[in-house]
Amino acid sequence: MRDTCNYKLYFITNNVHKVEEVKLVAREYSICIEQAAAPKIEIQSNDLEPIAINAAIKAYSSLRKPVLVEDAGLFIESLNGFPGPYSSYVFKTIGIKGVIKLLNGIQDRRAYFKSVVVIIAPPAFIIEEGIVYGVIASQPRGNKGFGFDPIFIPEGLKHTFAELSIVEKNMYSHRAIAVRKAFTRLRDILKI
Repeated sequence: MRDTCNYKLYFITNNVHKVEEVKLVAREYSICIEQAAAPKIEIQSNDLEPIAINAAIKAYSSLRKPVLVEDAGLFIESLNGFPGPYSSYVFKTIGIKGVIKLLNGIQDRRAYFKSVVVIIAPPAFIIEEGIVYGVIASQPRGNKGFGFDPIFIPEGLKHTFAELSIVEKNMYSHRAIAVRKAFTRLRDILKI
């Protein structure tokens, strides 16, 4: 990995775990990530994209510096995509145990994590998404990661995200897929 910094992006988030994950991927592109204190204002929507776009526009208007906003959700097939864009709220209210309880007796445990990344770095306005498919474990496993990581097993693996190191998780995760696509486009547009 390169340690040079050819460009700086301000990541609008309060989630230090997301910052750690994105910083590692950004290093591959010689991009530096700095967590920014600008307010992340989220609209209510059943779709992650307008939530991320709106938050990025407001953050850029406030900071006037190149910003990155990421919004993600866990979509469970048998629950019609719930909790989806409401994942953070559901995690705070009913948590992992509540989601497992909702799936009690349900055989279909297919799910996917989806991430939408928006970068505003004029003239670049980039929107990318990443999706990783998998299943919901019957019990939480692992103590790494955050959020619903202890119950999500990505397709092709036997371990939950919470059983993987950040480097391992970044090989599969929705967030890493989305930011890699976004950083590739940013590099091409800005020639960094």
